Amino acid sequence: MSQFTDWDILRNLLLAARWTVLLSLIAFAGGSIVGLLLTFMRISRRRSLIWVTRIYIEIFQGTPLLMQLFIAFFGLGLLGIDVSAWTAAALALTLFSSAFLSDIWRGCVESLPKGQWEASRCLGLNYLQTMRYIILPQALRIAIPPTVGFSVQIVKGTALASIIGFVELTKAGTMLNNATFEPFKVFALVALIYFLLCYPLSRASQYLEERLNVAGKRA
Repeated sequence: MSQFTDWDILRNLLLAARWTVLLSLIAFAGGSIVGLLLTFMRISRRRSLIWVTRIYIEIFQGTPLLMQLFIAFFGLGLLGIDVSAWTAAALALTLFSSAFLSDIWRGCVESLPKGQWEASRCLGLNYLQTMRYIILPQALRIAIPPTVGFSVQIVKGTALASIIGFVELTKAGTMLNNATFEPFKVFALVALIYFLLCYPLSRASQYLEERLNVAGKRA
């Protein structure tokens, strides 16, 4: 007989959800930093930087996140670099997120009319001044909704970290199921918690898209 009450199951899942949230925040913050660097490299005039960025993005967008987690955890171990499941999960999700965020932000920058660049040159602004005062403020307005929307994918992506032994929400659900033999109850609660984490982000993305109404205003 299981010694776990419904409250015990829920409490343990909520405790594990803390690590899901923390891992998501680290992946989003790290991915934003790396993604911003990649975005500047991609829109630069140096062909070598553009090609390096393209290869990076193709690799991380074209391979499964699960495989990236395996490489980060087991691959680094084969090279003599001892990493914990936490470090490997944070690293893999950061690199994965940066590739997609960079593509989102590059598209936002390139969606601006070419006249913006031409006008800035007429005003005598250099490249950095153009980016700071003209291009980035407008691109940021376009980028906010898809960026918030992509954060949902990061949260759901943390579930794959359970495969390398990182105890987050999905892994905790599996362990509780093995102890209680109540899969429907346990995984229904896991799904509910994921929904409660992701739904506000999805609604925020939709709200920002409607509020900013970038496409409509541009039309």
